Amino acid sequence: MAVYVANLIINTDSDYVQTFTLEDATSNSELDLTGYTVAATMRKWPGAKDNAVGTVDFGTTITNTTGGQLELSLTDTQTAALKDGRHCYDIVITDASGVKTRVVEGSVIVSQGVTR
Repeated sequence: MAVYVANLIINTDSDYVQTFTLEDATSNSELDLTGYTVAATMRKWPGAKDNAVGTVDFGTTITNTTGGQLELSLTDTQTAALKDGRHCYDIVITDASGVKTRVVEGSVIVSQGVTR
């Protein structure tokens, strides 16, 4: 499966939600996510330690199992703690047998707001 690149913009002090629809490369239809789990992390740079400033695990939800849809989310409290600037992220799905596949990756621009 090819890794899809999608760049994101996250505003600090705001709730964030992004929906993705994954496709099966062989059939060109939605990927059936039955039995899968999802994880997604954002870091200031790929090698940043887990507890580094700017590292956050997205909330992940499979919103339509047979339709290949999943959702990433952050609360306003989580986005308030982010440093502005460029970050990177990826989304990894794990099937029922434990095989992990990175399906989406990209850059994140964190934009600091004025209103708190």
